[in-house]
Amino acid sequence: MKDLVKNGIVKSVCGLCYSRCGVLVHVSEGKVTKVEGNPESLHSKGKLCVKGTASMEYLYHPDRLKYPLKRKGERGGGQWERVSWDEALDLVVEGLNKAKNDYGAESVIMMRGTFKAGLQDDCLARFANAFGTPNITSSAPVCFIPQMFAENFTYGFRSIPDYDFNPNCIFLWGVNASKTFFYNHNDCENALSKGAKLIVVDPVKIDIAKKADTWVQLRPATDLALALGMINVIINEELHDKDFVEKWTIGFEELKVHVQQYSSEKVSEITWVPEDTVKEVARLYANIKPASIYSGNAIDNNVNSFQTARALGILRAITGNIGVPGGDTQWTSAGLFPRRTPQFDLRDEIPLERRDKRISKRHGMLPINYYALPQDVEKAALKGMPYKLHATYIQGTNPLITHPNAKALYKAFQKMDFIAVAELFMTPTAAMADVVLPVASCFEFDSIMEAEPTPIATVVQQKVVQIGECWSDLKILNELAKRAGLSKYYWDHEDDILDELLQPINITFDEFREIGFIRGSKVYRKYERDGFDTPSKKVELFSDRLKKWGFDPLPQFSEPPETLYSDPELAKEYPLILTSCKDAEYWHSTYRQIKSLRNLNPDPIVKINPETAKKLDIENGEWVYIQTKRGRIRQKALLTADIDSRVVSISYAWWYPEKGPGDQYGWKESNINILLDSKPPFNKEMGSACLRGLLCKVYKVARNSFSTV
Repeated sequence: MKDLVKNGIVKSVCGLCYSRCGVLVHVSEGKVTKVEGNPESLHSKGKLCVKGTASMEYLYHPDRLKYPLKRKGERGGGQWERVSWDEALDLVVEGLNKAKNDYGAESVIMMRGTFKAGLQDDCLARFANAFGTPNITSSAPVCFIPQMFAENFTYGFRSIPDYDFNPNCIFLWGVNASKTFFYNHNDCENALSKGAKLIVVDPVKIDIAKKADTWVQLRPATDLALALGMINVIINEELHDKDFVEKWTIGFEELKVHVQQYSSEKVSEITWVPEDTVKEVARLYANIKPASIYSGNAIDNNVNSFQTARALGILRAITGNIGVPGGDTQWTSAGLFPRRTPQFDLRDEIPLERRDKRISKRHGMLPINYYALPQDVEKAALKGMPYKLHATYIQGTNPLITHPNAKALYKAFQKMDFIAVAELFMTPTAAMADVVLPVASCFEFDSIMEAEPTPIATVVQQKVVQIGECWSDLKILNELAKRAGLSKYYWDHEDDILDELLQPINITFDEFREIGFIRGSKVYRKYERDGFDTPSKKVELFSDRLKKWGFDPLPQFSEPPETLYSDPELAKEYPLILTSCKDAEYWHSTYRQIKSLRNLNPDPIVKINPETAKKLDIENGEWVYIQTKRGRIRQKALLTADIDSRVVSISYAWWYPEKGPGDQYGWKESNINILLDSKPPFNKEMGSACLRGLLCKVYKVARNSFSTV
């Protein structure tokens, strides 16, 4: 391992979200004194978002976990004892192995959070498979993975908008890149300055929608119906790319017949989008070329997740916007050892019979899925469905804030025999643990990171400082594996993996430090040389694979549960529709203890139309309750005409670090997942739970009064 730089500037990446923007880290006398954007970064181009600008505050925050802790007293009571790493690791292995020996390896579940763009995610999957449990869960079913799988089924790759060439028409669908991918937002703004047309699909008039040629304000969770309505218009008006469709697609005739049920009139009834608007956006997208579609997390959050992404892929294909300059393009990898493969994550080490015992097997999802669903954790722990979970290892996630039906998950954690959490700060979830392991931030370990999206395949992350006794997730897993008798699957030193990953391109990690990044290659019209990476070598509008497995071969809209159409009786008591949003200052449940970020966004906000607020006697800035049949939370009302009077938009992933362990950091107070269900129906293919589009009601909080239900 290379010695730390005592004085100088180190090229690295910011790890405060998955974007992995390039940074220059200034070090003086072994202390970080400044973090600034690296102008040589090919995607962030020297800029940082508000989270990146707070990275030093994050690194040196006084509340960072710096030493291993074990629980004293009752679970969740907030009493801890500092222990050595040796004792902490032994306790973790003892707790996991006891469950494995007494009840079988499947009684242990590994839980991970949003993609960290690094090795830690893949290495936790490797550890789970080496350990022998088929149960590993994450937010994958409601975050990006449905889109990745759907596009792979349709044309064999994850498409990326080609801003280098400049689209003439841009579709932003369920994404607010100014909050979540600022450099993609900047690329979009640049394209608009050159005359590109903009269409924004969102229930809320986000800032960039104010610049749009057309803002499509749809009912939450009806995106699939809108996409199918557009396909109907494009085919019936013969606006499709006839040459591309004839040469490079299969199933067009079946698609043509299928979408006749999605007339503009019918789609308008489902989505609340006017018929003329459905036709207008279909014509714009089909006629103004090249065009790109950038879809966000919103389409993953309901029963139609996978098929919505399929429909967007079909839109790209029938208009000839796949693989062309300025459209949605394909990138090849940078050639490193592939991490999401059986060779790396060791998924084949588990016999098929045990893999089929995972807690979510009964849902009959796509056979290529091998994960456990987040919403099944409490069912297994509390009700023994299909058997009881006894222990868990949790890395990089705060599921009490991010999993649906959080109150049930809290009860499930109380029932577990053993919980270990690897974290940077004490969180509501970490407070439930028996052992808490302090994790290093992005400035405290060397790694190879993936930038999002993927034009730059890998970027270097370099250690510049050591805080307390914090270890990287990779080092923790490497040392746990040795103690658990799994050394043959791991490395003598955690840094050895870095050289191993770089072997295929014949460089070492020390050489990679100097290179800084390895970029994949953008390939236009790759299909003309190799065909598409599908069984037919064409874009599969109609999927024989899906049909063979018992799924819809063409996208079919399903009305979500708990809507005014699927449950009109419930709508009498809960007349409003909830959706949610992410904040620029935070990354899911993180950073609410960072003072500069909290000052920018101090309270959870629910956006309410002024007409609705007037009927409910709610004033701007008042605290209000939002309630479903599962419980209620409170947030502060923001009155805005940018939302439909029948819809409210709720801030996501809120808790209160300042409230301390006595109140378990206010985990129930404003947490949207108190409101959401963990019961079926789920998305058939991926298991995505319904997180948006459900019924709720809103009412005033009595002054000096608050309690959760």
